[in-house]
Amino acid sequence: MTHTDARPVRPVRPAVRATPATAVIASVALVELSSGITQGFLSPLLRGLTETLEVSAADLNWISIANLLASVAFTPVLSRMGDLYGHRRVLRWNLAIVLLGSVLVGLSRSFGTLLAGQILQGAFAGFFPLLVGILRNRARTADGGDGESRRGISLMVAALVGGIALGLVASGFVAEAVDSPTAALWVPAVATSLALAVTWPLLPESAHRPGGRIDWAGGLLLCLGLVALMLGLGLGGTPGWEWTSARTLAVLAGGVLVTALWVRVELRTAEPMIDVRMFRHRNVVIVSLVTLTFTFGMIGLQVANPVFMGTSPAEHGYGLGLDPFATGLAMLPNMLSLALGALLAPAVATAVTDRLTLVSGSLLMAAGYLISLTCHTHQALFLAGTTVAGLGTGFLQHSTRTLAVESVPHERTSVGSGINELLINVGGSVGAAAVLTVFAARTPAGQALPELGAYTVSWTLCTAVALAGAALGLLYRSPRPTTGRAAR
Repeated sequence: MTHTDARPVRPVRPAVRATPATAVIASVALVELSSGITQGFLSPLLRGLTETLEVSAADLNWISIANLLASVAFTPVLSRMGDLYGHRRVLRWNLAIVLLGSVLVGLSRSFGTLLAGQILQGAFAGFFPLLVGILRNRARTADGGDGESRRGISLMVAALVGGIALGLVASGFVAEAVDSPTAALWVPAVATSLALAVTWPLLPESAHRPGGRIDWAGGLLLCLGLVALMLGLGLGGTPGWEWTSARTLAVLAGGVLVTALWVRVELRTAEPMIDVRMFRHRNVVIVSLVTLTFTFGMIGLQVANPVFMGTSPAEHGYGLGLDPFATGLAMLPNMLSLALGALLAPAVATAVTDRLTLVSGSLLMAAGYLISLTCHTHQALFLAGTTVAGLGTGFLQHSTRTLAVESVPHERTSVGSGINELLINVGGSVGAAAVLTVFAARTPAGQALPELGAYTVSWTLCTAVALAGAALGLLYRSPRPTTGRAAR
């Protein structure tokens, strides 16, 4: 199930002084905290940006799509570079790219500048694979083995979610306290600067690196294929991009053909960017598909739910009528339950197997979306639905990331984690594109906000996809206890 590199692993000269384990854990948590802040800060501001930047709610979905498309391009390259040249070295450059994007976002006075900054911020998708590489390289000589890695990944997911929650509250507070409609856009720049300054001297370099090179041809083909597919899905159904139009069909067909060419090239490459042979194994396919289904709703509703919360029922006939700060607070139950689910996931998997953890996570997400659909007129019940969905998301955030890492050898840890991060972005892009299509179709001409039906259709769609994820999870085959975790 794993890829074995024919080249020998060459040791790297150890650091002059060992970094204490507590410093490493604190640094890893801080980087993921900054990643979460970068991902979560914008949600409470979305309603106000429709007026400040003079765009519609449907247009705002392009923020998520642009960010996710950039992540698709950054993730495989950064992951492979980390395994080859050192996880710490690449992480430093990774943080610098995100910081540059955050500065652009802070300076944004137009929608185009904001999108450009979001594209560079999409490099945060490389944080998780590179940090997993650092942790797993430390754990390879420890007695805990993959058990230690699982606990580390659990804490990383919790820190990520904690950062998202902190970003929600911080940006909402700044938006309310500072007399400037764009002041809160500087929140991620502050967080990323702090993470870069603190972790630069503390994180250790990987002790072992494989020989090899980067498959640039494979990386370029993968990027072009996925971007074309996501572009067609994102614009499909909008004016000028009707689903039956030659433009839409050409972009989608081109994306499929380029992706197929990428698979062919990777199968003939001695050192591929991503070893597609892994997908011949049942469990790898199942975990990949479950990743696509749970991120469909998680990211697909990333814009829809906060806009719904900030919409005034007195003016539009639906919504919760919350201000930016209240919207941030209202999203906290979802974030906190997600963090709790990630922390509980290792124990749950031990008690009921990985397969049932995948199934239960998907079912909880479906139940949460169903509550949102049926109880959207009641604030307390609506927030309860987002809380239930968050718990299921936490289970799946941890489980899919853990199983993806355990499917590859230590020297390709970042690539294994990067594949999962790539699938998270692809699933999220599809979800965001689907919701964008629904919003565009249900937004009256000349209006910034859609009809209520845009939300009910989106919640129904996400419920159905989550149920499909539960059905897929049933097909996962938990390994026998005697085979050990590494045999996954």
